[in-house]
Amino acid sequence: MQRIIKNGQVVDETWQLLSRDVTLNDIPNCGDLIVPLPLWREHAHALQARDGGLGVWLAAGEEVEEIVDDLEHFQVVALEFPSFTDGRHSSSAYLLRTRYGYKGELRAIGDILRDQLFALRRVGFDAFALRADKDPYDALKAFEDYSEVYQASADQPVPLFRRRG
Repeated sequence: MQRIIKNGQVVDETWQLLSRDVTLNDIPNCGDLIVPLPLWREHAHALQARDGGLGVWLAAGEEVEEIVDDLEHFQVVALEFPSFTDGRHSSSAYLLRTRYGYKGELRAIGDILRDQLFALRRVGFDAFALRADKDPYDALKAFEDYSEVYQASADQPVPLFRRRG
C-alpha cells in the first residue's frame, strides 16, 4: 500500500487516483476516487451520484480556474508535477487557498522531492504523494529545515516584520 504525507504525518493512502485513460464504465460505484479533469468535465453529474469521496486532479497544463465553480464537490484537489523542475502548480495551490478559499485537501502528486516540501506547504499543499522511490519518513524532515519564514504566504499570511513586536 502506498503511503503519503498528510498534515505532517505519514499515512496509508485511502484514495484511488484514476488514470487519464479510464472511462466512466471502469469506475466503481463506491470508494474514494480522484478523477482526471477531462473525466470530471464529461461526467460530473454521474460522478457526484456515486457513493464515496470525490477528488479531481489537474495535469500541469490545466488551470485551476476550470474547477473553481465546482470546488464544493471535491474533498481533494490533486495537482500534478510531471517533473521536479515544473513548478506551475505551486501558483495554482496558492490561488486555490487564497483567492478561491479552498479548504479541502490539496495534494501534490507526481515528481515531488523532499527539497520541495517546505515550499509546497507554504503555498497551500497539505498532502504529498511522493515518487515511489522516495522514503516519506525521510521526507518529513523537510518540514524541520527552517524554524522561521520571512515572507507572507498561504500558510502564514503575515510577514515576519509584522509579527515582531
